Amino acid sequence: MLLKLRVLLRVIIFPSELSPRKMRNNMAQGNQWEDLRKRARQLENEIDLKLVSFSKLGTSFSAIRSSDIDSSSDTAPLLNASNSEHMFHTMAMEIEQLLNKLSDVNDRMADYAGSVSVASPSAALLHTLQRHRDILKDYTHEFHKTKANIEACREREELMGSVQREIDSYKSSSGLNRRTDLYLKENEHIRNSERIADETISVAMATKENLSGQKSALKKISSSMNSMANRFPVLNSLIQRINLRKRRDSLILGGVIAVCIVLLLWYAFR
Repeated sequence: MLLKLRVLLRVIIFPSELSPRKMRNNMAQGNQWEDLRKRARQLENEIDLKLVSFSKLGTSFSAIRSSDIDSSSDTAPLLNASNSEHMFHTMAMEIEQLLNKLSDVNDRMADYAGSVSVASPSAALLHTLQRHRDILKDYTHEFHKTKANIEACREREELMGSVQREIDSYKSSSGLNRRTDLYLKENEHIRNSERIADETISVAMATKENLSGQKSALKKISSSMNSMANRFPVLNSLIQRINLRKRRDSLILGGVIAVCIVLLLWYAFR
């Protein structure tokens, strides 16, 4: 617009300096600059909207990845994560394409400003070009920063997910090993019980054999004593007499003790 005003002023003030052909060229150059500025503003607005959506995608992506780790389902969380991955790559590609287009427009504006500044330098034109370059630089920096944050979040969540999966697998394997250890211990206890029962049975059998041996030995002694008594009847009668004398002596001793006790009682109560 400024360039058009300058051209019109030069036509009004210095009509002889500008030929119709030169005036058409200047007007065409002014239209070209305005078209480039409109295209740059359009791309900047699109990039701004895309960056806002991209930043929101980063926050929702971290929330989805966290829910994937905490949830026990194996279907819906995985689908949400895959959709987020696809949206992340798609939006990053679209923003990169828009940034490349804006950079190309800025280069064309710089070429135009360079060609115009040689003939008639304009501070407003150079200022506008520098402002568009600064906007492109800020958008590029914001895009790379957001992309780096999302990728760092992805790596962190993937690491946490792998650690959680390893912990779950270790818990499952440790639980299986614990059950196996319990089964082995129970089997060992059963074997020890069987061994103790076998030892007890063997001891009982040995005791039974010893008692049977003692019984047979006593039977032999009794039979030998009976055979001796039958062979020597005199000896048998002698033994009987000895037993009768011992019994008689016991009776006499008991009678004497009884008499003494009676006499002592009678003397005590007299």
